Amino acid sequence: MNEMTAISFVRQNRERFLSEYREFLAIPSISTLPEHTSDIQRAAEWLAAGLRRCGMTEVEILPTAGAPVVHAEWLNAPGKPTVLVYGHYDVQPVDPLDEWHSDPFAAEIRDDCIYARGASDMKGQIAALLFSLEALAGQGPFPVNLRFLLEGEEEIGSPHLAAFIGTHRDRLACDVVLNCDAGIHAPDHPSIVYALRGLAYFELEVRGPQKDLHSGMFGGSIRNPIHVLCELIAGMHDAQGRVTLPGFYDAVRELDAEERAQLARAPYSDAQWLAMTGAPGLFGETGYSTIERVGARPTLDVNGIWGGFTGQGAKTVLPARASAKISMRLVADQKPEDIHGQLEAYLRTHAPKEITWTLRRHSSGPGAIMDRHSPYMRAAVDALRTVFGAEPFFKREGGSVPVVGLMQQMLGVDSIMLGFALPDDGIHGPNERQHLPTLFKGVETYIRFLGSL
Repeated sequence: MNEMTAISFVRQNRERFLSEYREFLAIPSISTLPEHTSDIQRAAEWLAAGLRRCGMTEVEILPTAGAPVVHAEWLNAPGKPTVLVYGHYDVQPVDPLDEWHSDPFAAEIRDDCIYARGASDMKGQIAALLFSLEALAGQGPFPVNLRFLLEGEEEIGSPHLAAFIGTHRDRLACDVVLNCDAGIHAPDHPSIVYALRGLAYFELEVRGPQKDLHSGMFGGSIRNPIHVLCELIAGMHDAQGRVTLPGFYDAVRELDAEERAQLARAPYSDAQWLAMTGAPGLFGETGYSTIERVGARPTLDVNGIWGGFTGQGAKTVLPARASAKISMRLVADQKPEDIHGQLEAYLRTHAPKEITWTLRRHSSGPGAIMDRHSPYMRAAVDALRTVFGAEPFFKREGGSVPVVGLMQQMLGVDSIMLGFALPDDGIHGPNERQHLPTLFKGVETYIRFLGSL
């Protein structure tokens, strides 16, 4: 296989590829809105057609209880690794529409960027992979075996993905997953995410009297649920920023010196981080740098709190109940079900007997950590270095991509997070964009990555 010939093909066909990319972006495949169900199907069909054009020998649109999964494979490279490509073709809603500078599905190009919902997250990344495969297809057999799992429900939490993987485990068997739902640090500074935090999300309700009471008549004689909720939340951290839930850190892997040195290579500074937040100062768990706190340490945050009277003016009420949304970002080896038990244990110990409480678990997903020294990871590093002309650095991501942990648990394989979104692409917000020079470097990176395997 001649990688340079494949890369020349990409460069010669750039305008055609760009036109096809815009076709894909024009499909409003919004998974959370039922009126776009037909668009979800159209996006799946667009991908299936693209995979057939790339030379996949088997392409199917498989039903789930929700959006269909596009599955494809090419298994004609005996003795070579099998790569399972993961991606999603659904997108977020476009609200608020009046903040967009162009139609969210017109895919307008301005100043080397293409603006559209899904341009970065993640239709651009899937398109780049398809373009690389078309270029490779003209050079003879693919260098590796390929399978595809492209879902249409990632933006609503992939509710049917685990069941699909369980049912089709044999057809998804692979040596490694290429997860295209990823990005790099900057156009001139490539990076690879090797660890992701998981999530456990809860709603806590504290109840006192059966109904709201007059605070003058009853204040001082019964517990105020808002006071109790605030005290419970305040007690969930100590003065050093550590979470106080019993057993919360038992499964957390400590960072060794080599990994801390790797993370320290990241081109971040506390001043830059602070500027991005707009906060007056940084705070976190004692003994760890900001980058370590964000990627390598678990957290507990209150995402919302309410209760009592919050309208305009005054109402002297002693509320009957108060509630809070609480989320934990989990690192590898922490299990969401264990965290649920730890939060319940904390509440049983610290909640006063004069109130009752209910804890509801909304959503969860495992964290994941990948082997930085595997041959697949080395191939990704080499490909990025060659195409971008700069040494990529490893980083941990503070956010969650639950499918990565799911693949580890159900298929027993690591994922290589190789995509070309940028931090300032504005994903999920108005004027989402993809930097086109970076995306086409991504096409070349995929060619070199697959070739080097």
